[in-house]
Formats: sequence, structure tokens, C-alpha cells
Amino acid sequence: EHAVRLDGLISASLACTRMSGPLAGVKVVELAGIGPGPFCGMVLADHGADVVVIDRPGPGALPIPEMARRGRRSVVIDLKTERGRDLALGLISGADAMIEGYRPGVAERLGLGPEPCMAANRRLVYGRMTGWGQEGPLRDRAGHDIDYIALAGALGAIGRDKPTPPLNLIGDYGGGGLLLAFGVVAALLEARSTGEGRVVDAAMVDGAALLMAPVYELAGAGLWPGGRGANLLDGGAPFYDTYETADGLFMAVGALEPQFFAELIDRMGLDHEDVPDQYQVSGWPKMRELFAARFAEETRDEWVRRFEGSDACVAPVMSMSEAPDHPHNRQRSVFLEVGGILVPGPAPRFSGVARQAPSPAPKHGEHTEQVLTELGLTPLEISTLRSSGVVR
Repeated sequence: EHAVRLDGLISASLACTRMSGPLAGVKVVELAGIGPGPFCGMVLADHGADVVVIDRPGPGALPIPEMARRGRRSVVIDLKTERGRDLALGLISGADAMIEGYRPGVAERLGLGPEPCMAANRRLVYGRMTGWGQEGPLRDRAGHDIDYIALAGALGAIGRDKPTPPLNLIGDYGGGGLLLAFGVVAALLEARSTGEGRVVDAAMVDGAALLMAPVYELAGAGLWPGGRGANLLDGGAPFYDTYETADGLFMAVGALEPQFFAELIDRMGLDHEDVPDQYQVSGWPKMRELFAARFAEETRDEWVRRFEGSDACVAPVMSMSEAPDHPHNRQRSVFLEVGGILVPGPAPRFSGVARQAPSPAPKHGEHTEQVLTELGLTPLEISTLRSSGVVR
């Protein structure tokens, strides 16, 4: 009875801190999780979507700060209670999309799988984020970014002496949350024309494999013949690698094309006659020795000055504390202050949309009373829900 009463009262409830952007007016319900799910919600909120995250009661799953939660509001609902599930369905019935990152079957056991949610809202885009996918022999296994990219062939291609985890950028964020965001937006476009929603099955093993597609194509064409760290784009080529400078810092070199390679040699002050042919693999060890010795002669700042205004495709390797202060990043406002710290701002950029900092990550349940009030609940009803532990 109460769920019926909630239907049609949702649009105001999903309004969070207003962000202009191409997704303005899109309403999203996010079932709280870690890693790629929140990253997807962050990306959608960054571009104007109104995102309400349903947090669970109790402490977080990991003893580290929760990340990628900026730009939305938080309501704490106990989804294991019937009343809590009805409140969630009320929110979902007025949303354009929802995202969840549980293991397969968990949302169904909560009564919030695709069937009841899409029965309440036939236009709903239901985004699912998992590591192994909704089907397959590993679907029920636990895992993290490193496991998914290992199975996709990405981890085995990165590093030198042994496979080196590239942070958790490939599985969690690039192949996970970002592709889920793309899938949600693609399905939203379809729903607007057909009136029918769709389930988006975003698996990190799929996404990591997709990000490797160009490398697999190179390998298939015989252009990736070496082992790990011995190929064109993995540090095997001396003109696509990093070099230590006199002050113990590093420069990144990416002079793939012949014209850029020639400028690299000129700016380094080397004699072209002393440098082996760029694409003669047998000469790469000597070339690397020349480059390493030369870069070690000057500091990173001195090299930055040498390559200023150059097309040699050379850049200083910045630490995370240095990157926000680089002149290029400052001029473009690549980093913005959110919650008192500098973090990467929304990307990509859209014409006519002012660049602004998203609102800070909400505290758990910070907006519970506000959201429930907008749902049409009275103060007495909210007090009853709180005292019974359904909301916090």
C-alpha cells in the first residue's frame, strides 16, 4: 500500500546537488558497493545525473576510506527488511536507471533483481557490475581487479620480470565502472526511443579484455612477438620507456614516429650516426644504453627545459602530489578541490557546460530524512522507520 503511494512521487526525491551537463535530468539509484560501481555513479553524477546512493547500515566493507562517492546524496536503508525493500522499490520506480555491484543472485535474494525492479518501472535501465559476469563457471567466485585482468590477458602483458599490477585502473575503473557508465547511457538512449528498459551486464573480465583489443590485434598480426616488456608499447622499445635523471626522478619517452624520434635525438644532443636505426630491434640494447646514460647526466627540470616546445613526445613523470601543480593541468583545471583536497575533475568536457567542482562525498545517511520527506513520508512515519531500524 505504501509502495503504491510512493509511486509518482519520486522525481523530486532524486534531486541532489545540481550539476549542469548532458545527463541533467537523468535520475539514478545506486545500491552502495565498492570500486567500479561507485566509480560509475561518480561519472554519471559528474555529468549532471541526479544520483541517490542507498547505503547499508553498519560500517564499510573495507578498512579504508570510501572512494568515488562525490556528487550524490546518501540515504541509509536496511534492504534486508521488507519495509526497506519497498522504500528502495519506491525510489527505483521513479528512476531512469539503477546500478548495483553485488555478486550474481544477491540482488534477487533482496527482492531487488531485474524482474521486480523492471516490473515497477518498465523504462528502467538496470546496470549490473560484477567481476566475472552474470554467467559462466566463475560467476559465483570472489575476486578483485588483479584476478579479472589476469584472466583477460592484460596482467600478463604488463611489467618486466614478473606481471605488475597497473594499480586497479584496468579492471575496476576502465574495464569496469567506465564501461558500465557507457552501457547505462547507451541503454538510456534506447529506452527513450522504445519506452523499454534493459539490463546491462558489465563484467570486469569482459571490459579488461576489450581494453586489450588493439594489443590482441597486434599480436594476431605478428607485431607483438616478444615476451613481457620486450615489445613496442610495453617498455621493450627504448624510444617508448622511462629514464632516470640525475636527481633520481624520471622522464617518459614516447617517440614512436620517425619524425618525433629524430627530434628526440636532436634535443638530447646525440649524434644521429651513433644511434642505431629506430626499428632495428637488434640495435635496441645499444640505443637504451645511450639514452639511459644521457638522461642520467641532467636533472628532470633541466630535461623539461630542453624539451620545452618540442614534438619529441617527452614528458616528466609526475608524482600524484606534483601533477595538480603542473602548469598545463593548472591552466585546464584538470584537478579541482572537492572536500578540501585536490582530485581529478569531471571528464570529458562538453561545450557550453561550465567546469565546476562536484559536491563532496556524502556521509552515510546524510540525506535520509530529506529524501524520505520528498518521498511524501511524514515526520512520524520517518521516526517510526528510524526507531525500527529500517532507515538510519
